[in-house]
Amino acid sequence: MSNSEEVLNIIFKISDNLEYEVDKDGIVTVLEKQDHKIQKFFRKLKFAIPEYKKITMDEYGSYVFLQIDGSKTVKDIGETLEVKYGNEVHPLYERLLLFLNHIDANCHYIERINL
Repeated sequence: MSNSEEVLNIIFKISDNLEYEVDKDGIVTVLEKQDHKIQKFFRKLKFAIPEYKKITMDEYGSYVFLQIDGSKTVKDIGETLEVKYGNEVHPLYERLLLFLNHIDANCHYIERINL
């Protein structure tokens, strides 16, 4: 199997402890709990520090995020993305992999389940 085939066969799942909302238009808003001890301390002092930081994804990110179900491969997600959006999402896998890598490595919203 070539390296690009391996990458397309990666399967992700949404992290177990991730909280998020989906609005009526299918837009995902991730709720990141702000429970660092410094944030808790300042909250006790009545500073207006919200309990959650809200990160709203765009239409494409939301669509991809909602495709992540622990059984679809990167290739499957890319194919459904292309069917829905056509040429708007090209270069398809370069952009898709960049996004998935970001929400995995930097945000920890998802995790690989087939290593």
